[in-house]
Amino acid sequence: MNEPDHDTICVDAGGLALEIDVSPDAASLDANLPAVIASAVSAANEIGGPEEGALTVVVDDDERIRALNKLWRGVDKPTNVLSFPSADTQPGPATYLGDIAISYETAAREAATEDKSLADHIAHLAVHGFLHLVGYDHESDQEAEEMEGLERVILARLGVSDPYIVHSAEG
Repeated sequence: MNEPDHDTICVDAGGLALEIDVSPDAASLDANLPAVIASAVSAANEIGGPEEGALTVVVDDDERIRALNKLWRGVDKPTNVLSFPSADTQPGPATYLGDIAISYETAAREAATEDKSLADHIAHLAVHGFLHLVGYDHESDQEAEEMEGLERVILARLGVSDPYIVHSAEG
């Protein structure tokens, strides 16, 4: 998933080898996005895991996320976050959990509409994507309640407000 003009940062996030690839345009909006993502994934792993292994998080524009969404889900539009769990089922530190792709353009629009900071919204999307990689889903009401509850706990630990309370940017 790497693009040659992107800066890739590799970090240890709570026992996970985390590769974070943030496009220059996304980094220009918030240079702390790699640290935000690393903290979010680490907290998600601590509370929703723990898992050992590796994963990649890509933060790019709507065009790239739209192409991935069309290719893998047959949906020809951008979305805020996509998760691609790995088929690697080998236990242990060599396990590759999968990839998370976040559209910073969609995230920025949503954050503005919901009167949230981009960093807080990206943290939520990283947590949400990670939980999908480790088997959580929201296909049923019960699954959604469980996943959203876990997201709330993880984000509270990071000092991020409840993402499911929507605030209007207009007041």
